[in-house]
Amino acid sequence: MDFNLFLLRLEAKGRELYNPSFKVIPDDHEIIYQMLTWFLNDANAAKDCNISLRKGILLSGPVGCGKTTLMHLFRVMHPPNEQFIVKACRDVSYEFNQDGFAVINRYGRGSFDRNGKPKTYCFDDLGTENAIKFFGNECNVMAEILLSRYDLFVTRKMITHMTTNLNSSEIEELYGLRVRSRLREMFNIIRFPQSAKDKRT
Repeated sequence: MDFNLFLLRLEAKGRELYNPSFKVIPDDHEIIYQMLTWFLNDANAAKDCNISLRKGILLSGPVGCGKTTLMHLFRVMHPPNEQFIVKACRDVSYEFNQDGFAVINRYGRGSFDRNGKPKTYCFDDLGTENAIKFFGNECNVMAEILLSRYDLFVTRKMITHMTTNLNSSEIEELYGLRVRSRLREMFNIIRFPQSAKDKRT
């Protein structure tokens, strides 16, 4: 794995998709290296980084540090048949408001392609959605989807990725201890430091 060559490709794709001045800062190299290890399925590097190739990636950090951008870039740098689907958690909650409990099945037990292969989703910005009521029934939609996908992770090796600004305690407060516990089993947790710069400024 030529990491420096990959950084050049990543920057070129970032300039193409986002901003002509897009640049990867050195502070982010370690995080990008861990993500690349997973996406290249590099067993030796994964062992060195303490990354499990059977789990997905949970990318956490403060607002504006580049979590969503990195996930989108890693997605488009793969062949179309290997690309995961990025879905904003707020959009999932809006879908629930329209379609009700069918949405939980859509992203959980119904999340397979025509050949029976599990669909890989990246749920973006966990914590920005609201608990939604559907015909008077309040539901923590993302909690239910994550619990459903956890069961499929165990039985069908379904992979999920996610980004969030929340820390572990905040996740437990919003989604419960059960979800927090399962997230540890489902995800490699890769964290930007709280001091990470807001790249939007």
